[in-house]
Amino acid sequence: MKYRIEISSVAEAEADNAFLRLSQVTTPAKASQWYLGLLQAISSLSQMPKRCPLTRENQYFSQEIRQLLYGKGRNSYRILFTVLEGASTVRILHIRQATQQPLGEDPEEPNAT
Repeated sequence: MKYRIEISSVAEAEADNAFLRLSQVTTPAKASQWYLGLLQAISSLSQMPKRCPLTRENQYFSQEIRQLLYGKGRNSYRILFTVLEGASTVRILHIRQATQQPLGEDPEEPNAT
């Protein structure tokens, strides 16, 4: 079964911001290569998207939230998505740097002194 890919406007903005950050610390060619690879990784979800594990944020949402890891080291990103079976669609929700705090978790509050 082949799934249609939908990318939310939030995920598009996150991908664009990641590309801009990367282009500031590397060559434009490497940043473009990274971005094309990201698009290929997203495109791969059109086949067997449920091969990807549930995210740690899954408990905060009513739908299953899965993730596909893309990149290595400091440039590792989590592509967060849900599978809409009735519509045969994979909806990309977020593209987050792997080091970012998980969605739905509150930052640790500082201890009162």
